[in-house]
Amino acid sequence: MLSASGLDAWYGKAQILWDVSLAVDPGEVVVLLGRNGAGKSTTLKSLIGLVANRRGEVRFGGQRIDRLAPYRIARLGLGYVPEERRIFTGLTVRENLEVGRQAAREGIAPWDFERLGRLFPNLAEMPERPGGQMSGGEQQMLTIARTLMGNPRCILLDEPSEGVAPVIVDQMAEAIVRLKAEGVAVLLSEQNLHFAQQVADRAYIIEKGRVCFAGTMAALAAEPAISQQYLAL
Repeated sequence: MLSASGLDAWYGKAQILWDVSLAVDPGEVVVLLGRNGAGKSTTLKSLIGLVANRRGEVRFGGQRIDRLAPYRIARLGLGYVPEERRIFTGLTVRENLEVGRQAAREGIAPWDFERLGRLFPNLAEMPERPGGQMSGGEQQMLTIARTLMGNPRCILLDEPSEGVAPVIVDQMAEAIVRLKAEGVAVLLSEQNLHFAQQVADRAYIIEKGRVCFAGTMAALAAEPAISQQYLAL
């Protein structure tokens, strides 16, 4: 579904990513793990085309996309949920969702308010609430839901559990598992290993912009020294 090979990226003259390669299959949840500043967010932004100075090959659905503008990549069905949330605070929940609407895609059941309400019951209870009057966790749910309104085949989630209440984190985990069951591919960046263990099939650990582990979550759990070396604070 989504793959990258030999991905390098720079901010100005500073190189942030070094030869990053990864892949996500349909209906699979893959997590990028690493400490703050390891290069997780830069990896996601590079995949969606938001880092201008990058090199390497990115393919989505068999098509090379690393030379496309971000809006063209999004129209192909690759969704992106930034860490900053970026909802429209003056618009209601329903209006925020309408902003993200794209045409239905062949072979994918289209997302609408009712279907999203089953995925995120909190949102179903507040269709007319302004985004600025929602909690941080509810805003995070809204951002994911708005991206789903674009009917993506794959979705990139940047730190979905960051700064939200534990009860919302659990609901987020349930939603990601349900997205997987729907056949949506998910690539998320995370520092929360416990959260990743709840949802992910495979993991890549990034340290100083390089992939230093790639394997199943079971393989990672069997090597506690790896988690201690690259993920412990």
